[in-house]
Parts: sequence; structure tokens; C-alpha cells
Amino acid sequence: MPLRLNLATLLFSMSSLLFTLPVHAASFFAQVASTPPPSVLPLHHQLQQLAPQATPAALRLAAQALNCADPNAERLAVIDYSLPSTEPRLWVFDLHQHKLLFEELVSHGQGSGDAQAETFSNTPNSHQSSIGLFRTMNSYYGRNGYSLRLEGLEPNVNDLAFERAIVIHGADYVSDAFITQTGRLGRSHGCPAVREEVTYPLIDSLKEDQYVFAYYPDAEWLATSAFLGCTGTAAQLARR
Repeated sequence: MPLRLNLATLLFSMSSLLFTLPVHAASFFAQVASTPPPSVLPLHHQLQQLAPQATPAALRLAAQALNCADPNAERLAVIDYSLPSTEPRLWVFDLHQHKLLFEELVSHGQGSGDAQAETFSNTPNSHQSSIGLFRTMNSYYGRNGYSLRLEGLEPNVNDLAFERAIVIHGADYVSDAFITQTGRLGRSHGCPAVREEVTYPLIDSLKEDQYVFAYYPDAEWLATSAFLGCTGTAAQLARR
């Protein structure tokens, strides 16, 4: 008798399991089907998926500025100067392919701080970094080797970048070895310098009408930026 009871119980359990499995499977596949593909997620969610180590505020504001300036842009670089130079704080995104192309160390200017950047300006010869939205221009060979010119799009914030020769270039002081020796990266004259090993592919991924967004939680800039507020002025600046 006990054997018959156990067998009956087993058969009943198996039938219940076979009944519920299709239900759970259907629920699972329905959930997967309802998850929107990356292309329809808001841009800042896409960026956060690709670069989970980045500061969420930096990515959110970068997406906000780019959506205002050029919603159809192909490539975007985000620099987060709120992080110390000892940490990767430059991300390059392929927005059309939904890919993270680079996650890199990047320097700041001598006038902006030591290991941590704290001061920014648009002033020639200040040796300080600039924040805000930039559009990339052409690549060229200069005194720092292969380099990428930047056009600052924000008046009184970064619009003297071309005059100041603020460019992306490679530098031997941007390396893990330099951090080990000094406790920080070397510093530039205001340029966002990168590791020499990635100079060519990184610049080539960004040259000619792509975008760079440099973030720092500067209260005045956050409150007045035309691109973060997406005013009518921003459209004119983006088209110039």
C-alpha cells in the first residue's frame, strides 16, 4: 500500500510539473519579447548599459546634450572629470552599432588640479581643461604627434578650444606605469591626452563631426548650459 501511494504521489507531481513548465516558459519568452531592443531605449540608458562603471550623472547629461545638438550622431566620447586621473574616465561609444569602443585613462590640464581636476576655464594659457560639449574636427600631425582638433560649442565655457589648441593626442605620461610612479597621471596644457597605444584608433573613431562631452559638476555650467537646457540658442550653436 505505501508503495502504491508513493507512486501515485509521484505521478501527480510529474503531471503538475509538466503542466506548469509551458506556463513558465511562455511567461519567460513573453518577458524577453517585451524587453525593448537597445535602439529604442533612451540614450542615457544605452550608455549606462555599455559603461556601467561610469558616473550615471555624466552619462545622463551627455545624452541630454547630444540629443539637443545632434540626435543622429554616430559617435560620442564622454570624459568624466569628477573622477581622479588614476581611474578610466573616458568612454567612446558607437551609437549606431550600440558598442563601447574604448574605456580609457585621460589626462587633465596642469592648471586644473593634481590627481583630481577641480578647476576649469576657457582662458588661453591657463593650462586648464574645459568642460561642456565639443564637436570633433580633423586629425593632423603636430608637436604631440597624431592629434584631433576640437571645436568647443559652448560660449564662455569651451568655445576657445580651437584657439587654445585643445586637442586629443597621445602622451607617454598617460599610463599605468606613470600612476605607479607618481600616484597620478601626468598633466597636459589643457588637452585630454590618452595612452599612446590607443592614439590612432581612438582618434580615427572620433574624427570629423563626432562629439565629445566633458563633465564636471560645476553648478554654474549645469544651470546655464544651452545644450543641457536645450534652448533655441543651442540649435544655432550646433548648426554653426
